Amino acid sequence: MQALILAAGMGKRLGDLTQDNTKSMVKVNGVTLIERMLEQFTRFGIDKITLVIGYKGKELKEFIAKLPHKYPVEYIENPIYNSTNNIYSLYLAREVLLRDDTLLFESDLIFEDSVLSDILQHPYPNLALVAKFESWMDGTVVTIDEKNNITQFITKDSFVFEDIPHYFKTVNIYKFSKEFSINRYLPFLEAYSKALGNNEYYEQVLKVISLLDQPDIKALDIKNANWYEIDDIQDLEIAESIFAEDDAARLEKIQNRYGGYWRYPYLKDFCYLVNPYFPNSKLLAEIKANFGRLIGEYPSGARVNNLLGAKYFGTKPEYVCVGNGAAELIKSLTTLIQEKVGIIFPTFEEYPNRLAKEQIVEYIPNNVDFRYTAADLIRFYADKDIAYLLLVNPDNPSGNFIAYPDILSLLEWTKERHIKIILDESFVDFSEGFEENSLLRNAILERYPNLIVMKSISKSYGVPGLRLGIMASSDFAVIEYIRKDTAIWNINSFAEFYLQIYGKYETDYRTACRIFSEERTRFYHELSKISFLRVVPSQANYFLCEIMNEKTAKQLAVALLKHNILIKDCSSKRGFAGRQYIRIAIRDRVDNDFLIEKLRTL
Repeated sequence: MQALILAAGMGKRLGDLTQDNTKSMVKVNGVTLIERMLEQFTRFGIDKITLVIGYKGKELKEFIAKLPHKYPVEYIENPIYNSTNNIYSLYLAREVLLRDDTLLFESDLIFEDSVLSDILQHPYPNLALVAKFESWMDGTVVTIDEKNNITQFITKDSFVFEDIPHYFKTVNIYKFSKEFSINRYLPFLEAYSKALGNNEYYEQVLKVISLLDQPDIKALDIKNANWYEIDDIQDLEIAESIFAEDDAARLEKIQNRYGGYWRYPYLKDFCYLVNPYFPNSKLLAEIKANFGRLIGEYPSGARVNNLLGAKYFGTKPEYVCVGNGAAELIKSLTTLIQEKVGIIFPTFEEYPNRLAKEQIVEYIPNNVDFRYTAADLIRFYADKDIAYLLLVNPDNPSGNFIAYPDILSLLEWTKERHIKIILDESFVDFSEGFEENSLLRNAILERYPNLIVMKSISKSYGVPGLRLGIMASSDFAVIEYIRKDTAIWNINSFAEFYLQIYGKYETDYRTACRIFSEERTRFYHELSKISFLRVVPSQANYFLCEIMNEKTAKQLAVALLKHNILIKDCSSKRGFAGRQYIRIAIRDRVDNDFLIEKLRTL
């Protein structure tokens, strides 16, 4: 078995990284793609290697020559790399295909060893490696039948988005037997090149071959094996997280993205917190039906969207400010605050991180469940000099919840003391009896002008990608400040359209919250059976869990990431005093049971 690598391209989309180097010399976590690939070939006993070079070919040859291990590499030069595509590079290497069975690679690939092992060990002599198509992928797409025959090569012109569930992306790794190359591929390659020229792609030849009665090439689905094609800077950043030097580094790199996990299709996100049962398919279908118009139209200005936000929650428009996520509103509000703020720890750190350390008067409940009541807060802050009190209710990450009557007593106390209370109720719709627990009511806002209600629409409504949040208060000075501090077009047309149509689906939303509550109860009982976890009861859509063996929260997070499960390691949060806690989001029953199964194996 020999390896043939096509490495003549310029890699313009990688910008400065390929100004003086080829794509194959780009480094992923400090190791070049070509070096990694050559090392893999050596481990699997492939000792005949050919590179087709072009752009910066001299530099690539010099680099390989200086590597500690001397690889048996033969070079073929493509002198017109800047005016041809990969079909010409392969055409130049046609004599190589006549020598032996061949593995064909593109030089911008990174893949785990199992990918190479699978194609080498598979008994079928001619294979195209494929992976389930994902929305960010580009390039050749195929369909396959139940016998893994490639039934169709899909070009960009014939790509149908509704058929994506049936599509597979070619990984750009192929296995050709010597006989296949001689009798099938090379005759078609030469004919295709002569007929259509050199500015084509070698997959086009496979497309023609697939139309034969006996094409003699099958697809091999690599399933969950890790691989990536690096075309641009974002691809490189994602590849560095997938192929981090160790599991702990991989966890850190993924966490530092703060989302965007749709680029990791096999990752189950138990870290970020959204409603698994809303929005429903009908609401999504309505947004899809209006996609073309929404993407081509400006959204309304902030004044109109504030009206929509008020309608959404049934409050007066003059009390409301809609934000690009609650994070935008938190940032704006905290710039207004110059005085001291009472904050219960551990908490959602977007608030304290935007305040000066000397502004914070912290309260840490003196119990392992981080439970506290309104009376506890009144008792603790009675002799403290604070101008604001922050309360996240239910709290994050503890899930502690103060019921509505007790919240009212806290409001009375803060009003008497001339303390403004910031009440973040982003998770309140997950609480038992949620219909009566929100303070987004005109009567409450008017009775307590010291009250500022903050609510993320991402969490309980399941639309984090829309970036929506709301702030409400009858303190007109605060509302006016926030409105002036935010941009006139601070939310997009999709978010505005969602606010506009939500009322039609409000009954569905309430049903979804009740279904969620039932699943939370079931999941709590299952999670409580895990011997090394102590699960803290919660009124939110997550559980805080203390680790009861010698393992750390980070070690558990790393162990679960090996199963493509992401959880929240809380060890860096303020208030845990060295105790080991994780936070686990509550997803739907299937995903929750998957997590339980993996926890049991640990």
